[in-house]
Amino acid sequence: MLNGAKRATRLIFLVAGIGMSAWAPMVPYAKARLGLDDAQLGLALLAFGGGSMLSMPFVGWLAHRLGNRTLIVASGLLMCLALPALALVPDMAALIAVLLYFGVVLGAVDVSMNAHAVDVERMDGGRLMSGFHGLFSVGGLTGSGVMSALLALGVPLIVAASVMAVMLAGVVMWLRHDLLNDAPSADAPPKEPLTMPHALAWLLGLLCFVSFLAEGSMLDWSAVFMRDFRGVSPASAGFGYAFFSVAMALGRLTGDRIVGRFGPVWTMRIGAALAAAGFLMAAVVSSAAMSIVGFVLIGIGASNIVPVMFSAAGRLPGTPPAIAIATVTTLGYVGLLSGPALIGVVAHVSNLAVAFGGVAALLVLVSLSARIVK
Repeated sequence: MLNGAKRATRLIFLVAGIGMSAWAPMVPYAKARLGLDDAQLGLALLAFGGGSMLSMPFVGWLAHRLGNRTLIVASGLLMCLALPALALVPDMAALIAVLLYFGVVLGAVDVSMNAHAVDVERMDGGRLMSGFHGLFSVGGLTGSGVMSALLALGVPLIVAASVMAVMLAGVVMWLRHDLLNDAPSADAPPKEPLTMPHALAWLLGLLCFVSFLAEGSMLDWSAVFMRDFRGVSPASAGFGYAFFSVAMALGRLTGDRIVGRFGPVWTMRIGAALAAAGFLMAAVVSSAAMSIVGFVLIGIGASNIVPVMFSAAGRLPGTPPAIAIATVTTLGYVGLLSGPALIGVVAHVSNLAVAFGGVAALLVLVSLSARIVK
């Protein structure tokens, strides 16, 4: 049972990473097809974050009452429908509506799978969270890489998006039986009443805001940055995010050992500093190759910050894991999904390189605040 649950947890993290990152190579196409400037694209992306922020607090309550497995399967299947829809949107209003929907279902997947991961880690008794998030990053590599490769080969956007959606839906249906059956039975005693999240959950969430903002910057703006500032073709611009995802995956797949050796404080402190250096390199050095190097540093540095904070949030006293995870994730997704909208505004006022420099400054603050995870 436990081995099956660990395998299913890894797979749902993989599916979520593929589903989210497949959108990254589609961003320049949507921007060009609809004739959007940076500010308009940023406004549309705000709907992405808004959907997740609206759903996550309710998802924490639903997961606590109905069980994580039910929500993982339902929201995972609903997520698959968003990709073909994003390839077909005819105007900005439709783009906003679909991104709002995409954000809602992705938020539901994220909260429920992380709460499920906390339960599996507790049952196992070892360190598993970085490895789970490593599979999310492998999904980031797979989704952006496969989508970019299909587009580079001349496959129509709607066909590429539909292929990805069908594959992901098949995986969700296959893994559903191995997830922990945590739904309450009819004769089970009622679960404890919900309380306000622990104060540390809110503080961890603020740090997650910055770390997720850095990841969201790569998801939504790396391809645009490579095309507009480094002269890379639209079909190949998504490979910048793929390099970022490779670095993040490697960092997270080895993260459980890293945290065990150096401790959560130093893992977070050094990681945030490396990510800040990567943003500065990409923004300042006017070379496509050096921008890629900067993206790699961002991936390595940011790789284990979020798993450390999620693992800590899931063990907070007096707060059910789903509620604590929902609190931290909600604040984090403000950065992941709404932060890039703010970057679009900054880019419109100045330029995208200056916006990347601002993200670097925020990551320095995370590095200086690393003792909170102790």
